[in-house]
Amino acid sequence: MIAYIDGKLAHKDHAFVVIDVQGVGYEIRISLQTYAALPEVGERSKVFTYLHIREDAHVLYGFHEFDEKTLFLDLISVSGIGANTALVMLSSLSSAEIRQALVSEDVRTIQSIKGIGAKTAQRAIIELKDKLKKEQLTGSPTLNLIDTSSAKVRNEALAALVTLGIPKNVAEKSLDTILKKEGNQLTVEQLIKMALR
Repeated sequence: MIAYIDGKLAHKDHAFVVIDVQGVGYEIRISLQTYAALPEVGERSKVFTYLHIREDAHVLYGFHEFDEKTLFLDLISVSGIGANTALVMLSSLSSAEIRQALVSEDVRTIQSIKGIGAKTAQRAIIELKDKLKKEQLTGSPTLNLIDTSSAKVRNEALAALVTLGIPKNVAEKSLDTILKKEGNQLTVEQLIKMALR
């Protein structure tokens, strides 16, 4: 396995880059997230990689951030999502947006990505939401969906809703939907009122 490639950026395209490492050029497929984050041609660049081996080809996929590579690996573990589809997903939405959609069970957002149908979106949510929630609870650095101030507001509102007798999973889903729709500037009281509607 090739963990990363560090060298001079010899060619930069929306779909792939070529990184020159001591005279050897590695062609690496990338997402638009990575494309936007990479330096100009001729500058040194480090790309985290995943080597995908098929019968007819060995393909390197590259990511500017390790977090993006981790999400890519999670996505290709889902039945029906191949490496190219996962790359399209990472080009369509940011890593944080994909994680948020999976955790909050937002089928519509996942399905809005080209090549993802309703069944695949639902399967991705079922297979990944618990893993991503667990990463969020353990404070994994790969999952930073909400800034700390809004996380505090969300947690206080969640505690209040659970105290009022609303099941925790229902309250979490409701709060995540509200925060996504209304933004992170709500007070605890506003959030609770909206969740109780």
